[in-house]
Amino acid sequence: MAVRIRLTRVGATKQPSYRVVVADSRSARDSRSIETLGHYNPRKDPIEFQVDAEKAKAWLAKGALPSNTVARLFRNAGVLPAEK
Repeated sequence: MAVRIRLTRVGATKQPSYRVVVADSRSARDSRSIETLGHYNPRKDPIEFQVDAEKAKAWLAKGALPSNTVARLFRNAGVLPAEK
């Protein structure tokens, strides 16, 4: 099973907020997830991003791949090392 760390959309119409979840890569964006790691709200100023770093690092160690957006958020939060 290919596991990805990605965002799933929650919130009302035209008011998106997202959960950071671990899910099977073949499943739909908003379908069942394995575990919820945190949340991301781009509508706040400053942007609100909260994640359980220990759980995220554990899933990364098990081979879960973050999506491009989640990888960027993890680098900004210090979960992943910065790219050179």
